[in-house]
Amino acid sequence: MSFALLFSGQGNQHPAMLPWVADDELIADMRVHLQVDDWRRALENPTWAERNDNAQTLLTGLALAAWNQLAPSVAAPAAIAGYSVGELAAFSAAGVIDPRSTIALARQRAAAMDECAAHAPGGLLAVTGLPNLKREQLQAETGLALAIRNGEDSVILGGPLAALEVAQRMALDEGAQCTRLRVNVASHTPWMRQAAEAFARTLDPVHFQAPQVALFSNAADRIRDAAAGRAALAAQIATTVRWDECMDNVMARQPRCVLEIGPSQALARMWNQRYPAVPARACDDFRSAAAIAAWLSSHADS
Repeated sequence: MSFALLFSGQGNQHPAMLPWVADDELIADMRVHLQVDDWRRALENPTWAERNDNAQTLLTGLALAAWNQLAPSVAAPAAIAGYSVGELAAFSAAGVIDPRSTIALARQRAAAMDECAAHAPGGLLAVTGLPNLKREQLQAETGLALAIRNGEDSVILGGPLAALEVAQRMALDEGAQCTRLRVNVASHTPWMRQAAEAFARTLDPVHFQAPQVALFSNAADRIRDAAAGRAALAAQIATTVRWDECMDNVMARQPRCVLEIGPSQALARMWNQRYPAVPARACDDFRSAAAIAAWLSSHADS
């Protein structure tokens, strides 16, 4: 069985996500950190759902619970990567950090970012269909940074709120498609440098191990040892997520299919557009762990 795992980032969380995930010790631990009894009901409140600390803790805990419940039915993946905060779950699934420590780290990561944002409010803007030259000109005029690169004409820009508004008008005038993301921090940009430094200090005493499978980082390509993992997890908070390169690195491991763990199907869609010959599905598409395992077996064993 040859498949790759991709862990989603935040922004698409919804009350009905991952309907097959059962309550377990990881879910219970996540609820303690969130201080809620029913996380699905909590997600019905958009204000609660979009809070950075809630979203990062929730998505990390759910992703790890989902993988914990699925893993006994499948072989080890050929490669693992995570998108933005999904990198925390990816590192844990690869054996770098234990799951319960990872859930706690998600909340600490969010707290460091929120503290940074309190001094410099910002956000993210997804831009599609803007040629590179036009996008570079837009960045030069607005001062925004390249937060995430999904492909040549699909990027996410980050920076101060006023600059995002100007950039959105400029990009729309050029015929691009724009979407303001449901986040309230300028993730993966220089405005988060202090958060990256604070999170590095948080990670310093945490026990890290070398990955047990091929693990690819948003900021540092393949992670081969504990020291590289610790450095990469902190650095990616304030540096560009090179998701297009992450996908290329995963593809180089020659998986026969790809599974996204998290809300919605954003990463699966991006993968299928880039590599249509290697099918990708999202856990959010299925009603049971057994159905996911069956799909993986039907494709990864062929």
